[in-house]
Amino acid sequence: MSASTKVRVAVTQQEPVWLDLHATVEKTCRLIAEAAGNGAQLITFPECWIPGYPAWIWCRPVDIGLFTTYLKNSLSYDSEHMRRICNAAAQHKITVVLGFSERDGNSLYIGQCTIDSTGKLVMRRRKMKPTHMERTVFGDSSGRSLLNVVDLPIGKVGALACWEHIQPLLKYHTMIQGEEIHVSAWPVLHPHMGGESLWGMSQEGTLPSIMREIYRDELTGTPGGMGASQVYALESASFVLLTTAVLGPSCVEKMNLSPPWDALGGGASAVIAPDGRRLTEPLPANEEGIVYADLDMDAILSCRHFVDACGHYSRPDLLWLGVDTREKTQHRQEGQADTTINGPEVIPGPVEEESTEYYRF
Repeated sequence: MSASTKVRVAVTQQEPVWLDLHATVEKTCRLIAEAAGNGAQLITFPECWIPGYPAWIWCRPVDIGLFTTYLKNSLSYDSEHMRRICNAAAQHKITVVLGFSERDGNSLYIGQCTIDSTGKLVMRRRKMKPTHMERTVFGDSSGRSLLNVVDLPIGKVGALACWEHIQPLLKYHTMIQGEEIHVSAWPVLHPHMGGESLWGMSQEGTLPSIMREIYRDELTGTPGGMGASQVYALESASFVLLTTAVLGPSCVEKMNLSPPWDALGGGASAVIAPDGRRLTEPLPANEEGIVYADLDMDAILSCRHFVDACGHYSRPDLLWLGVDTREKTQHRQEGQADTTINGPEVIPGPVEEESTEYYRF
């Protein structure tokens, strides 16, 4: 638990400079400075904030020209652009949780990282499995991406991206790392489009306070609901910082979007308390801004007194989770090659299996 019982957070609802790495990094640094100037200790950014979510994939599966531009404008860890963001975090003494298209060589991944208030990269991960059409652009992650919670002076901060919030095992593994503040990163979220379009990709399917009239929200008086981010807050008894982007005309033009994916707006950023209630007033869906909230960290203790799904409200003697956090790379050398001309005599014998490092929760 954080030494301080109050933590001020800033949740962005902004439009990236689409397909422009340099300009979006510049905007990122400006937003970091703005949030810190307003007293925030943590600022969050949406899924693929840099250089913007590749929305064209839902209109057509292949666009080689756009993909090439997207690749060239994606962010690498070992780059001057990443160093600029880290320096901005250090200069303004604020923790940054960043969503971006990660470039590693000629491959892309849906990346998230946490930069602490000294400018140090303390967590880096990739989305475990890109969703549906996202696989035309992005690759999978490996074991290291499961280590997605980091202990900071403000509390234990974790992150997942988009539909990872409907992956039960992944969610539980994130929660059991002691997470207290969860960054729920999404792209733009539009209202349901009707017909056969997937409910779970809409605002109604993912957000609190708009899905269906289960109860009346105490703060806003608007219809309440049990969307993915709100369910995560209830299950984990942690604060959820729901972070989304805004889609404007420039994205429609640059990515040549067609209906219904050319709908403007999609912003729906919010802060959700450990008991599931919404703590912030919504911004208009097409409006850029930053949503601020002061988190009372003691609220986590109150909620977990009732329900601690990773503690007293669990049955590890009956149900448990196994996790392999080893990083699997494309090149692994097995054993040592013999360099003599004829080599030693080979004597058949038992083969020892490679030891594994599995963690049981």
